[in-house]
Amino acid sequence: MGDSQQTIESKTYLIESLEAGAKPAADWTIGTEHEKFVYNRSDLSPAAYEGEAGIGALLDGLRRFGWEPIFEGQNLIALQLAGATVTLEPGGQFELSGAKLKDIHETCDEVHRHLRQVKEVGDDLDLGFIGLGFHPTIRRQDVPIMPKARYEIMRAYMPKKGSLGLDMMLRTATVQVNLDFSSENDMVRKFRVGLALQPLATALFANSPFTEGRPNGFKSLRSHVWTDTDPDRTGMLPFVFEEGFGFESYVDYVLDVPMYFVYRDGYIDASGQSFRDFMKGKLPALPNELPRPSDWQNHLTTVFPEVRLKTFLEMRGADGGPWSRLCALPAFWVGLLYHGAALDAVWDLVKDWSFEEMNDLRNAVPKQALDAPFRGGTLRDLAVEVVAISDSGLAARKRLGPSGETEQGYLQTIHQSVESNRVPADALLSAYGKLWRGDISQIFEQFSY
Repeated sequence: MGDSQQTIESKTYLIESLEAGAKPAADWTIGTEHEKFVYNRSDLSPAAYEGEAGIGALLDGLRRFGWEPIFEGQNLIALQLAGATVTLEPGGQFELSGAKLKDIHETCDEVHRHLRQVKEVGDDLDLGFIGLGFHPTIRRQDVPIMPKARYEIMRAYMPKKGSLGLDMMLRTATVQVNLDFSSENDMVRKFRVGLALQPLATALFANSPFTEGRPNGFKSLRSHVWTDTDPDRTGMLPFVFEEGFGFESYVDYVLDVPMYFVYRDGYIDASGQSFRDFMKGKLPALPNELPRPSDWQNHLTTVFPEVRLKTFLEMRGADGGPWSRLCALPAFWVGLLYHGAALDAVWDLVKDWSFEEMNDLRNAVPKQALDAPFRGGTLRDLAVEVVAISDSGLAARKRLGPSGETEQGYLQTIHQSVESNRVPADALLSAYGKLWRGDISQIFEQFSY
């Protein structure tokens, strides 16, 4: 029965929909997503959707490479090709949601191919692209809004829940990796390791130290923004560390997250309403109707914890960044989670941490990055151990590139950060104060793709 007719009548279906993601290790894949800011080279202003050189034209220009269009009404809002999609975030952040690939070599090839394509089209339109965690110059009220109906609902609801939700939507960008699990037990351990170490990933990839042209006092403002976006759907999820956690626990959590919308030939505002009521046919926005599988899939995308479960696990803690960091983020997590001995080793490191320790670390890293205090030392001390484990995991995987190289080389920029105790934000702040003499416009010349 197709989704247009099938309805969800029990929680069992929701649990089984997550369980369906389990697959043997031989079939595990890597899905990398990354966002970047698009700007007009003539004046460094953010690109609007409309116009001959807007983001709509950018999407249309990419069709020369075989990308198939996805429309919402008359607006071209996304592209798809061979398991990958190009989508738009609310403020025009341009995202590649990559295909499910077998190793980091393939992932990095995909990143390179995508950036080459957008640069070719961008050159025609005089558009530039930069990878950062937070837009370095634009004011919130000046961000062009993309014509996607679901974002209109979210923009209206966000300010009711936190003061920084609109900043999250309009001025942040990220890189994340989606990884598989073999069973419920495997999912649980990876989820716990992922949450415990997400602050470390945030620190290593911290790359958002500017707001409206000036230093903002943070190394990852993007990470701080999430702390005041919407407490119902963000954070470190203490229940993940409780005995008995599994697919059902996560389903219960998502069921208790207020809804944003329902899609029925268009988006219907259901903001603040309950999916549990929906399953009883009592959703005020759509009375006497039961949810469809697509409604549940949509609802899963509206929770934003540091690690998110679908039929795979999403690692969500990192700022957007330069080309090398887009390859390093999946390499870091694959090295830790996709080899048994590495996962055992890193689990031994984190299994006795209290949730309070993890949460304190998560709250410290937006400002302090690797200097955040942890267990009598700093986060850098932990980074030395964890990055070494990731490196060993990649070595043990023995996934070789065209020249016989392992995946370890993609960790090079992370090794440099750990050795120097300097994350990307430190390099930006140093350049701003010395080389650029306070001229933030130089960031577009020096750090664009």
